[in-house]
Amino acid sequence: MDVKTLIIGAGAAGMMCAAHAGSGVLLVDHAKAPGEKIRISGGGRCNFTNLYAGPENFISQNPHFCKSALKRYTQWDFLDLVNAYGIAWHEKTLGQLFCDNSAKDIIAMLRAEMEKAGAQLWLRAEVGEITHDGSSFCVRVTKDGKTTNVTARNLVVASGGKSIPKMGATGLGYRVAAQFGLDVTDIRPGLVPLTFSDDRFKAIAGTTTHGTVAAGGPAFEEALLFTHRGLSGPAILQASSYWQEGDSICINLCPDGTLQEWLRTQRQVAGRKAVTTHLAQHLPNRLVGLLAEEMQITGNLGDQSDAALDELCTLLANWRLRPSGSEGYRTAEVTLGGVDTAGLSSSTMAAKTQAGLYFIGECVDVTGWLGGYNFQWAWSSGWAAGQAIQRA
Repeated sequence: MDVKTLIIGAGAAGMMCAAHAGSGVLLVDHAKAPGEKIRISGGGRCNFTNLYAGPENFISQNPHFCKSALKRYTQWDFLDLVNAYGIAWHEKTLGQLFCDNSAKDIIAMLRAEMEKAGAQLWLRAEVGEITHDGSSFCVRVTKDGKTTNVTARNLVVASGGKSIPKMGATGLGYRVAAQFGLDVTDIRPGLVPLTFSDDRFKAIAGTTTHGTVAAGGPAFEEALLFTHRGLSGPAILQASSYWQEGDSICINLCPDGTLQEWLRTQRQVAGRKAVTTHLAQHLPNRLVGLLAEEMQITGNLGDQSDAALDELCTLLANWRLRPSGSEGYRTAEVTLGGVDTAGLSSSTMAAKTQAGLYFIGECVDVTGWLGGYNFQWAWSSGWAAGQAIQRA
């Protein structure tokens, strides 16, 4: 079978590319349905982009690489497409956009765009040997027990990373990159809960609070969740992408900076109450109990000097913890690292080592923050490659 363009991976980036790459496109995926990560994202409502998406929201060895694609296909462009299909949406916190109804609306929209472009879609298709004969890629694809040798002028790798292996993630893209002389940076789980080997939070599992978390990168102010195995919640997931094994994280449990003055005021009017009683008005009871033990918080508020209150507030604003690890790819929302951008064109996503070879989406060393940024990278990088192929 001969096609102009073969795309491996019917996820967000692959479908977007298929919709823009022109005629002669075959899109293959091992799953039984396209866009499975879209379907499960955002609690089934898909956080499909972010109003504030920009290069500063992405992690890469080359922070400038993502600029071209993001500038030429923006969140506003994708939102125009969503609106054109009449998909109702709403904004949650921090510019996150979600479908009102279902993530399946986004998948249906992308499938409709692919059909308009004439792209073929093969599901339950396994990709085998990939070679290049000097003019075309030769890819062995097995579907319904039948093996087909597909030849294609262009090969687009949109196979994702290693996150959520139960959905079939294999790291195929990294193997293809290495085969064609491209480097792959170190990869690790991103947007992932952090774990502690001492079960220190088991007694308060399920407790949530608001705070700021930093782990060698920007500080993220959102919710934290204490679990049987460690820490989760948006603030932790965000910071986890900057965390390196062996490093500590810093949690600020009073990010608005008002606790110190409030405690001094309360000391005048309710000094006979325990310090922990006052703290429980700002933090969950069970968390205060754990903190009291860890930070040796004792006595009544009236007995505390200004220096003692200053020290307490400093501790609460700089709670340093050293995770033993993370939950790994099993629950990670993304894979950090990937195909080294030094080997790719930032404008077309084409490999510099092999004509007609493209890498898009999560398999590339560009990883977004939590909140719709990774989907925007999928749309932007898929569009960039599609446009380049259509023009070629």
